[in-house]
Amino acid sequence: MLSRTADHLYWMARYMERAENTARMLDVNYQTSLLPQSAAAAENGWKGLLSISELTEDYTARYGAVTDRKIMDYMVGDARNPSSISSCLMAARENARAVRGALTTEVWETQNQTWLEFQRMLRDGAFQKDPGESFEWVKFRSHLSRGVTVGTMLQDEAFHFLRMGSFLERADNTARMLDVKFHAVESEFFGTAGLGAAASGKDQEYDFYHWSAILRSVSGFEVYRKAYSNVIRPEKVAELLILRSDMPRSLAACMDEVVSNLKHVANEQSGDTLRLAGRLQADLKFGRIDEILSTGLHAFLTQFLDRVGTLGVGISRDFLVPMAA
Repeated sequence: MLSRTADHLYWMARYMERAENTARMLDVNYQTSLLPQSAAAAENGWKGLLSISELTEDYTARYGAVTDRKIMDYMVGDARNPSSISSCLMAARENARAVRGALTTEVWETQNQTWLEFQRMLRDGAFQKDPGESFEWVKFRSHLSRGVTVGTMLQDEAFHFLRMGSFLERADNTARMLDVKFHAVESEFFGTAGLGAAASGKDQEYDFYHWSAILRSVSGFEVYRKAYSNVIRPEKVAELLILRSDMPRSLAACMDEVVSNLKHVANEQSGDTLRLAGRLQADLKFGRIDEILSTGLHAFLTQFLDRVGTLGVGISRDFLVPMAA
C-alpha cells in the first residue's frame, strides 16, 4: 500500500477515536460538576481534563480563567484547538476524503455525514442546550464508524491501518485519563495502603463518585461490577483498565489489537517496531497490579505513554508519510 494512503487511513481512525475520547471526558466532567462539591473541586476536575490533552498552556493563553462554559467551548467547537471535537471530526473527514477510493461507500458517508451533522449541531447550540445528549451523539457516531468499517470493508491492509490507528489512540487516551484521575486523589498512587487512615463517610462518598466517573468515562462501570463486585476499589479500577484484556478499552486489550494488526502489515523494515509493540503487549499480558502499584502508578503510566509514543514514531517511520523537516 502507498504510504500516503496508509497515512490518511491511520490518522482518520485516530482522529475519530480522539473525538470520541474527548466527548467521553467532557461528558463525565459535566455530569460530575452537577454533584454537590466545592468550587475548587469542580475547577480541579476541569483542569484535569485540560491536563489529559496537554492543553493547559494553550487554553490559559487564549481563555484565561478556567470555567466550565469556556472549557466546553474550547474542547467542543474551537477550530484553533487541534484536540477539540470539531477539529478531530474535520481532520477525520478530510483524511477520509483524501482516500475515498480506499473506503467503502458506507464508511465514507458515515464520516461525511458525521461532520455535516456536527456543524448543524454547533449552529443550533445543541451542546449548550443538552451537553449530555450531544456527547452521546458523538460517541454513537464513533461507534457507528467502527462498526461500518468492520462490517463493510475488506480486511486488507487498509482495514488493518484503520484498526491500528484506533487502538493506539485509545491506549494513549486511557493511560492519560488514568494518570490524571489517580493523580487527583494522590500525587503518587501505591495502592490503598498509601491512602492513609480510614476515610470519613464524606470522603468515601466522594471516592465512590470519583472512581465511578473514571469507569463511566470508558464505559466500564457495569463491566467492573460484573468482573469484581459492587464495591469500587481504586486498585481494582487500575487493574481493570490496565491489565484486563477482556475489557475493550484497557491498555492490554488495545495493545493486543495493535500487535495483531501490525503483524498483518509488517514489512522488511518494521521488525524493531513490531518487537517494541510485542514487548509492551507482553508486559501487560503478564503484569500484576500489585507489582505496578509497588513502584507507583504514575511512574508506570508515564513509562507506558513514552513507549506508546515511541511506537507511534516507529509506525510512522516504517509505513506512513515522512514528517517534513
